[in-house]
Amino acid sequence: MSTKPVEAGSIKTGSFVVIDGEPCKVVEIEKSKPGKHGSAKARIVGIGIFDGVKRTLIVPTSAKVDVPLVRKFNAQVIAILGDTVQLMSLEDYTTFEVPMPEDEDLRNRLVEGAEVEVWEIMGRYKIQRVRGQ
Repeated sequence: MSTKPVEAGSIKTGSFVVIDGEPCKVVEIEKSKPGKHGSAKARIVGIGIFDGVKRTLIVPTSAKVDVPLVRKFNAQVIAILGDTVQLMSLEDYTTFEVPMPEDEDLRNRLVEGAEVEVWEIMGRYKIQRVRGQ
């Protein structure tokens, strides 16, 4: 299970939410008051964690929305293969490949043997930062 349902009214800026099947970081949330007919609405704006695309979700504050479960773990860089990076998990020593990070500063600090923090979200991986540098 890679997501859990949460009430839309409890989502806060900086948390994560799934919009259109894509995990996003919430950058803005606006709650409207309940009208004469109907319930209060939440307008959630998120930026895609993997693609950087801005998405908006408008739902009643009582509605359930999916929140991605983020698993953070450390891995070691084994090889840099062009636009992908081969990593080995320091938990169970499995190897896997992740796309090269978009962030230029992060790219420049990736070297073979470096330890990185990796986030696994909905079966996809992303290098968040280089550790110990």
